Amino acid sequence: MFDGYDSCSEDTSSSSSSDESEEEVAPLPSSLPIIKNNGQVYTYPDGKSGMATCEMCGMVGVRDAFYSKTKRFCSVSCSRSYSSNSKKASILARLQVAGKPPTKKSKVLQKQPLVAKLAAYAQYQATLQNQAKTKAAVPVEGFSWGNYINSNSFTAAPVTCFKHAPMGTCWGDIAEGVRVEVPNTDCSLPTKVFWIAGIVKLAGYNALLRYEGFENDSSLDFWCNICGSDIHPVGWCATSGKPLVPPRTIQHKYTNWKAFLVKRLTGAKTLPPDFSQKVSESMQYPFKTSMRVEVVDKTHLCRTRVAVVESVIGGRLRLVYEESEDKTDDFWCHMYSPLIHHIGWSRSIGHRFKRSDITKKQDGHFDAPPHLFMKVKEVDAAGEWFKEGMKLEAIDPLNLSAICVATVRKVLADGYLMIGIDGSEAADGSDWFCYHATSPSIFPVGFCEINMIELTPPRGYAKLPFKWFDYLRETDSIAAPVKLFNKEVPNHGFHVGMKLEAVDLMEPRLVCVATVTRIIHRLLRIHFDGWEDEYDQWVDCESPDLYPVGWCQLTGYQLQPPAPQSSRDSQSSSSKQKKKAKSQQYKGQKKMTSLQLKEELLDGEEYSFLQGTSDQESNGSASYYIKQEP
Repeated sequence: MFDGYDSCSEDTSSSSSSDESEEEVAPLPSSLPIIKNNGQVYTYPDGKSGMATCEMCGMVGVRDAFYSKTKRFCSVSCSRSYSSNSKKASILARLQVAGKPPTKKSKVLQKQPLVAKLAAYAQYQATLQNQAKTKAAVPVEGFSWGNYINSNSFTAAPVTCFKHAPMGTCWGDIAEGVRVEVPNTDCSLPTKVFWIAGIVKLAGYNALLRYEGFENDSSLDFWCNICGSDIHPVGWCATSGKPLVPPRTIQHKYTNWKAFLVKRLTGAKTLPPDFSQKVSESMQYPFKTSMRVEVVDKTHLCRTRVAVVESVIGGRLRLVYEESEDKTDDFWCHMYSPLIHHIGWSRSIGHRFKRSDITKKQDGHFDAPPHLFMKVKEVDAAGEWFKEGMKLEAIDPLNLSAICVATVRKVLADGYLMIGIDGSEAADGSDWFCYHATSPSIFPVGFCEINMIELTPPRGYAKLPFKWFDYLRETDSIAAPVKLFNKEVPNHGFHVGMKLEAVDLMEPRLVCVATVTRIIHRLLRIHFDGWEDEYDQWVDCESPDLYPVGWCQLTGYQLQPPAPQSSRDSQSSSSKQKKKAKSQQYKGQKKMTSLQLKEELLDGEEYSFLQGTSDQESNGSASYYIKQEP
């Protein structure tokens, strides 16, 4: 395990890598990054030595291998082309570098020494990485999860809470105290070296690490994504031939660092040896671009439309409606979302469907296989079942902060129901929405009351405070039987105050910094940090629209940071204004205060309810409610 340890001082360069020559390499100034190839060292541009860029084709290579005394060109061909057809040839050649098929001029570069090509390619890759980092940092406006958590002593939901996320089902025993091998940034050696670090704190995928040997000194603690490519299990350096070098700050503390490591690491836990492989496998997604699916029509929730997968990021799909010629009419959702289905699903259950104006599949488009979609639980609708006109409570999909009085408007096949929000339904039923009977977003009459959640009454209903018994009698309707609802409560692991990354379902392309503020059995109240409570959303604990801290960084998705104070005061964000306008359109009257306990029986049947406690975790298989048998 410790064969990779290199006890060299920082005045000499390490030569323990199996990929390098045994020949000694003279130390270089620490200010110059290096590239090593077959034992030779090349510095980046520093005037007369190091790297050079061809003025003709833009090729980067070793300066000494370039043509002529001036070293302006990489080959005779480029030198002559520059002289004869300067500007035009230069533009064309640069297009080749950007990805066009090579010409004879560019093929001349292949005659350059191999080490020059390797050096140039390494610098090219480093440039691309730096550009990617710069692009990724811009939209987040400097937001850092590590700083945000440290400065406020926040805790984050563990990765195991998110079964649909990468590593969600195979996170294992990764916890505080686990040791890993990471790059040593406290080092003036020109080569990349590593050292052991321990996890001080976990926040989703992100870990606060401390170099081994710093004891209680947190001055060089740093945050990183534990699934990153530079994080390795202890022993990786030994098997890979990489040097282990203690940080410069503590190098004087011990003379025998190998003995120190043996003592400190005996009995310690580290990452599984196949951890990086598991990370890679968990980030393979079955949905591919050009697949056709049926998805809810965002302009008419009562129907579905055909859409095509345009891109896949971390399991999230950007779907473009098939009729969209400019590909701007899109919809974002996770591949496990209940809003997407295989082609033919709507017809099979009797759901409304908007036929595409396109009568023939476009070239390259193909139907997504049915087995890729999330399966719903089978239900037995043969006996007592939902009927049209039955009343219930449901999360309003157009105002996800509200649970409203609702009605079963239509019973479809395979357990699906069309639900309408009382008092705000369109005459043509265009705002009905489809929930499965096992959906965690529909509840029996009285759910909000016993769990101290504000129930939104029908718009225009004047008899307040709202009482279900009076409403059922006035509307001559019955409540859907309690036993028909999903009463399973998984051991989800969420706690109030936990941080996470959550989709703003009113603008589903956005993934935001968020907090769990309430837990009612399996129902979570998600608050978007920096925004007012009216933008909160009720979400199921197993929703595929919730992710661990660090998910955006891991997958390359753009994270929306908490709103700054100026934005909170002015409420000027365009995306939030859209959401506010949309929710206000359907919200109805002002929210009512908590309802009083029922004084009369519902529908002639007697029920006893288990009191749900607000703002506390409720895990396990306990029911929301139990029907009291006569």
